[in-house]
Amino acid sequence: MKKNKVNVGLVGLGVVGSGVLELFLNNKKNIEQKTGSAIEITHICDSSVARLKESSKGLKVKTSSSWESVVKDPDVDIVVELIGGKGIAKTVIIQSLENGKNVVTANKAVLAENWDEIFNLARKKCKIVYFEASVGAGIPVVQALNEGLAANRVDYIVGILNGTTNYILSKMFKENISFEKALSQAQASGFAEVNPVFDIEGVDTAHKLSILSSLAWSYWIRPEKINREGISHIDPIDIKFAYKEFGYVLKLLGVAKRINNKVELSVRPSLIQKDHMFAAVENEYNAILLHGDASGEILLYGKGAGSGPAASAVVSDLMYLARQVAAGTAGQVPDVNNTSCNLLSFASQQERYGRFYIRVTAVDKPGVLAKISSILAKYNISIAGVFQKDPITSKKAYVPILMITHKLKESDLRKAVDEIDKLPIIKSKTVLIRIEEMAV
Repeated sequence: MKKNKVNVGLVGLGVVGSGVLELFLNNKKNIEQKTGSAIEITHICDSSVARLKESSKGLKVKTSSSWESVVKDPDVDIVVELIGGKGIAKTVIIQSLENGKNVVTANKAVLAENWDEIFNLARKKCKIVYFEASVGAGIPVVQALNEGLAANRVDYIVGILNGTTNYILSKMFKENISFEKALSQAQASGFAEVNPVFDIEGVDTAHKLSILSSLAWSYWIRPEKINREGISHIDPIDIKFAYKEFGYVLKLLGVAKRINNKVELSVRPSLIQKDHMFAAVENEYNAILLHGDASGEILLYGKGAGSGPAASAVVSDLMYLARQVAAGTAGQVPDVNNTSCNLLSFASQQERYGRFYIRVTAVDKPGVLAKISSILAKYNISIAGVFQKDPITSKKAYVPILMITHKLKESDLRKAVDEIDKLPIIKSKTVLIRIEEMAV
């Protein structure tokens, strides 16, 4: 059924929600002109009475502190969920669909962890869920995968997907400071939460990689299938050595590769060549590299967080969805296909190959390198380059030995390192960082 006006209910008036309201009101005339339909935000909701009062000044809108009133409002066509978290946010999305509403959300965690449930319900109810802001904020990567590259077989996705960790690693690199000091600076600058665990341990990046992979391969890639490692253990000395001795820059990367029907998924600190485009992506910026069999490589870059970029994506979703609601076509064809007939399998550590940076900290005496080399040879580990640096402790009893490997089976390297770390000549746990090889 066609509609002359599309009504929107906005749930959540925090940083992103207030940004959405401001952007919509400032650009309303242009938005409606591009959409070809009248759009009104008719109902707003927030748990804070003060925020509700401030946001509704001068507006003819219903206000409520209860999300149920928005979801059950018969006049609302689209519910915009921006409250964050997982519990209530999921309920808002599910109940909106159950009540015949289309949905716009920026909630990566809810989508990544409940992909099939949400999109199966949307299909059943002939409704749509849009979620551009869930990955990369204002970077239009969801639309790129779902529409622009629809004709392609997507071979791989590589991304710097978290602004907090990229800010921290940028500071550690530029200022040669510890992880703890860089994190403190990020928190003081508003780029890290008071409790930053989801960011620094790679959970946020894994959620985003799950969404992109699920879109690319029309199959729910659950976050728990992603091999995940954070950055809290990173020592600035490795950032320095990797750059000065081997020409690599450290980034937290989300990587998804598909070879036939087998997928390799990881989130972990990785080294990239200093002249690769990703090496210049600093601070809160994100970058995503997509490869389609017909398109080749496509790089998307921009701010990955913040009120403005996220609001840009949310309002864009709102516009495209409102256009379909006005025409009476929303939900007639599912926007997300999660019914792939090709079942995917996931590569285990036994099947993963790559190159690695190694730092062994050992006693400074003759024969040490020979002992280490013999163990590496036992597991068929071939070394491409090795440096023995000056001692890094004041006592000068231990020296760092730096190595770069040729391509190898990761499980063999880990077995070798476990054996090396048991030697009495080794001072501390050996550092391993994967080298992600990408065309410059």
